[in-house]
Amino acid sequence: MAANVEEYLQQFEGVCRDRLSQVRQIILKEAPDAVESISYGMPAYKTFGKPLVYVAGYAKHIGLYATPSGHAAFEVELASYKQGKGSVQFPHNQPLPEDLIRRIVAFRTQENIDRNT
Repeated sequence: MAANVEEYLQQFEGVCRDRLSQVRQIILKEAPDAVESISYGMPAYKTFGKPLVYVAGYAKHIGLYATPSGHAAFEVELASYKQGKGSVQFPHNQPLPEDLIRRIVAFRTQENIDRNT
């Protein structure tokens, strides 16, 4: 298992690694105070000690785990993607919805700020 996000990214090649890196950059831009780690075997981001989002790479997709609240808030926009409770899959054969990911991370960041104040 990877000890940090850099090691995690090195496990992948090509489009998967590129997309994981893109998502990582989006997360760190939208949540510059986020603490990056590995949790549940995947990159994990926390603010105020609380989970923000998780991301994982797979052969055919990128998984984004923004907790149930992050997915519920964007239910309509995420409807065309395969989902589970608190997870969504962005297939490699479709454009990465960067703006949507940005808005989800910003939403979750604000939720953690609101819970901390």
